[in-house]
Amino acid sequence: MLTPTQTDLNLRALELLREDAEKIHQLIHVQLEHLTAPKCPLYEEVLDTQMFGLSREIDFAVRAGLIDREQGREIISDLERKLADLYTKVLPLSKTKES
Repeated sequence: MLTPTQTDLNLRALELLREDAEKIHQLIHVQLEHLTAPKCPLYEEVLDTQMFGLSREIDFAVRAGLIDREQGREIISDLERKLADLYTKVLPLSKTKES
């Protein structure tokens, strides 16, 4: 059974991970709005680095018992869905600008 302090710590860890995921989402959103070539290797490297960092944070939180593995998968899956949505909205706009 978890103590109230442990429960608060678990909730705080989950909140921080979700905030970090949202920061990545916002970073990608801004990049996609301002880049004319979203397939730029530098852009892809930044995205890969950010996603890797978040996955390591989640792995640590799971190993420390702060969140369960399913919560970690949910954070990553949610971010991936948001990014896919951004790509589908922004990429057609960038093709229009090129025309």
